[in-house]
Amino acid sequence: MSRLADSTRERLETLAPRFTPIRTGRLIGHDGVMLEGEGLDLPLGASARIRAADGRSMRSEVVGFRGNRTLLVPLDGAAPYRAGSRIEPDAEANRIACGSALLSRIIGAHGEPLDGRGPILARDSWPLHGRIGNPLDRGRVLKPLDLGVRAVNALLTAGEGQRVALIAGSGVGKSVLMGQMLAGTDCDVVVVGLVGERAREVTDFIETRLAANLMHRAVVVAVPADHPPLLRLRAAMRATAIAEHFRHEGKRVLLMIDSLTRVAHAQREIGLALGEPPTMKGYPPSALSLIPSLVERAGCDVRSGGSITALYTVLADGGDTDDPVVDTARAIADGHIILSRALSEQAVFPAIDVGRSLSRVMADIADADHMRAAARFRQLWSVYEENRDLVLMGAYSPGNDPALDEAIARRSEMLDFLRQPQHQMVSLDAARAALVGAFA
Repeated sequence: MSRLADSTRERLETLAPRFTPIRTGRLIGHDGVMLEGEGLDLPLGASARIRAADGRSMRSEVVGFRGNRTLLVPLDGAAPYRAGSRIEPDAEANRIACGSALLSRIIGAHGEPLDGRGPILARDSWPLHGRIGNPLDRGRVLKPLDLGVRAVNALLTAGEGQRVALIAGSGVGKSVLMGQMLAGTDCDVVVVGLVGERAREVTDFIETRLAANLMHRAVVVAVPADHPPLLRLRAAMRATAIAEHFRHEGKRVLLMIDSLTRVAHAQREIGLALGEPPTMKGYPPSALSLIPSLVERAGCDVRSGGSITALYTVLADGGDTDDPVVDTARAIADGHIILSRALSEQAVFPAIDVGRSLSRVMADIADADHMRAAARFRQLWSVYEENRDLVLMGAYSPGNDPALDEAIARRSEMLDFLRQPQHQMVSLDAARAALVGAFA
């Protein structure tokens, strides 16, 4: 009898690791935006599934705590929740499918296909929130990157692994400029995150900006403005995680997030619902701290040799370039391109305000002649802008300032240098040669 008991005990000990108990909780509160559960042992950012009254398993994410209660935000929209509903941990939700199977596909915040082309059979995975790395693994930006736009290539030269903020008000032409840079960039993979924009613009961007010769190496993550704020956040994180995976494989990736402002708005909604104190323009601290954590995931990787060159559009509401989101993005990025409404009203496209735009890595990747010509262009541009009112009122007498005289005489030439038709591409070498030839 004892031998039988020993045999049974040994068998149970063998099977025990296969039946690890899972700690579950139950739903005790629901105010329409936030769910409260108890009995859970989950950290911030963890995912959980809640069993609704109609039998569906609804996804949610832990966003905070209130005493011993866990605060969750639903990811699947409205559902018939009821008190006491079972809450289960969902460990796999924070790892996303990655790999070449995503190329040429359009997906949502959960990785579900939106293009009607069937399931995505991706074998690899990557953490949604990225991996914590050593800052010394981030390489310097030393190799110039051709973006296909003459003014950017010549005056704001970008490099592989640079993070650039594209700052503009509404209707100034940032989507067109993004499309030009998208078509003109030489890279292995393009990852586009369309976050919080109008649903119509998603179709428009895909059909007009992603040409047939580009779509085969592109991945699009799209979550329009009518989706819950947490889904908009996850869309930006998913797009960044997909780019990180391709960089880990040694590829040169172009990541475009449109727009970073909508991501901050989504975090503002969540933060205020959690009771965070609003600061400037109603942004809680978590909304502004999210921007560095997202932007810092891009860059060069010295271990794999891959890179993520990131372009983030930032909406300057009412043309306010001192907006908290604009200021935070400008501070953390490696450069910023500011578009001017005054130039767009003069039909100058792309309407780049040269004096207020900057590439922080240009000095490391451009030669001396190029830097000298760019500095001369910027000097003439700034002199004219500082004295614009005097010139337009006729209060300036020619001959008093040689630099201003030259700036006035060459104003049309400088504006023509900025102008570039939407479907025209100008290489980095051609842009440099034109700048050096005219302003050296």
